[in-house]
Amino acid sequence: MSDVSIPEPARPRPATVTAAAAIMIFMGAAGLVNAVVGLAAIGGVVDRFRDAAEATGASQSDIDGLAGVAWGTVIAGAVLSVLFAALLIVLGVGNLQGRNGARIATWIVSGLGLLCGCCGLLAVISQSALSWNISTDDQTQDLTQALTDAYPGWWIGLNGVVSAGQALGYLVVALLLALPASHPFFRRGTEPATVTPPTTPPVPTAPPPLPEVRNSDWQPPGRP
Repeated sequence: MSDVSIPEPARPRPATVTAAAAIMIFMGAAGLVNAVVGLAAIGGVVDRFRDAAEATGASQSDIDGLAGVAWGTVIAGAVLSVLFAALLIVLGVGNLQGRNGARIATWIVSGLGLLCGCCGLLAVISQSALSWNISTDDQTQDLTQALTDAYPGWWIGLNGVVSAGQALGYLVVALLLALPASHPFFRRGTEPATVTPPTTPPVPTAPPPLPEVRNSDWQPPGRP
């Protein structure tokens, strides 16, 4: 009789894993929205900067160079947002499926994301609190200040919220996946249980027929 393999029952997904994956997908989508907003706004920023920069007497090459830096910064941020969004969505789906490799990769990405979010928040705070005083040349200082003033008032606030939310989101995701309630879902399943069915006792068969006794001429000897 062959063995019968019973598949392992599906593991219930804890709420901590579902919440972590949902936050990751939301963060990826929010990063894409922020990138689109930045690309839509940078054109007006550069136009206002060029208008203000002409009054400083700076050369056209200096103006074009600083405008290129502004464009390059936004484009680079948009590319990184797309890459991180795709990565977060892939890892989120992997966590929903209980893949331990996805959970480990999420912890690594969360550490890097937390560091980047903190650095971005510090940069936003510095930009809002300080002026561009990177050169003793008054013309260069006026040019860089003109670029700062060209950004809309909501720009710094939006980037500050995004950076703070990014840092907090990565921290929460890492903690949710590290909670004890999440561990059983990521444990590698055991081999399917093998059950040997009981052996069926043999069916009793009829006893063999008795040998047939035939009559013969033999008679027992007579008694005296």
